[in-house]
Amino acid sequence: MEKLSRRSAIALFGAAAGTALSSSLLLRTVFGSQDRQPSEANPQFPWPYEKLNPDVIAERAYHDYYKGHCMYGTFASIIGELADKKGEPYRSFPMMMMKYGAGGVTGWASLCGALNGAAAAIAMFVENPEALINELYGWHERTALPDFRPKNPKFEIVKSTAGSVLCHASVSNWCEVAKVKSFSKERAERCAWIAASIARFTTELLNAHFAGTFKAAFPIPERVKTCRGCHDQGGMLENSRGKMDCNSCHPKLGPKHPKI
Repeated sequence: MEKLSRRSAIALFGAAAGTALSSSLLLRTVFGSQDRQPSEANPQFPWPYEKLNPDVIAERAYHDYYKGHCMYGTFASIIGELADKKGEPYRSFPMMMMKYGAGGVTGWASLCGALNGAAAAIAMFVENPEALINELYGWHERTALPDFRPKNPKFEIVKSTAGSVLCHASVSNWCEVAKVKSFSKERAERCAWIAASIARFTTELLNAHFAGTFKAAFPIPERVKTCRGCHDQGGMLENSRGKMDCNSCHPKLGPKHPKI
């Protein structure tokens, strides 16, 4: 390989330095930096929250569902309401990115999109969101939903208990109760009601948190703690992790299943 001349080396080093500086500036612009001062357009994390009306948010989530599906519905109802009330920075948030959560993440029927969007909204305002998200997910597992009826529904929707935070389980359980198909218009309407119910409960949680009145009412059940005692961190097997009700995926195991 030919040796670089002094002039070529200087030029090459200058180009590399320029690229590094441009990359650094880009990263600072997109992701922020510790030395950048908070402003209205770039508030310090977590973002400021203002008390919202849960029923207004629920009605909004119902309509937002039909704009971008379940994850968008819960997230956009809360952030959009704050954008209408406060303007920036909420107004500039790219909320349409939340459409990816539709159908349990692009139709994979994994985590319920409405719960996914609600957790994202909580995490935007609460620095340590685990307690509120735990409460939201526990409530969803054990509550007959939907528990909110929009003003002008397309269909009347029956309730069911998901027993899980998974889209697959939630939809399948409801379809069995309602006697309808999973790709029907009635099921879509049901998920719009679910988004509304979850958005309302999430707003209640946020209001209580910032008022200092939040108290958990849906702790992890004892039967789940028993399972975790063996299968979770520090247990004899330690071959799993999670907080969901085990029966939603393992309904036939029972308390005396083999331990190894």
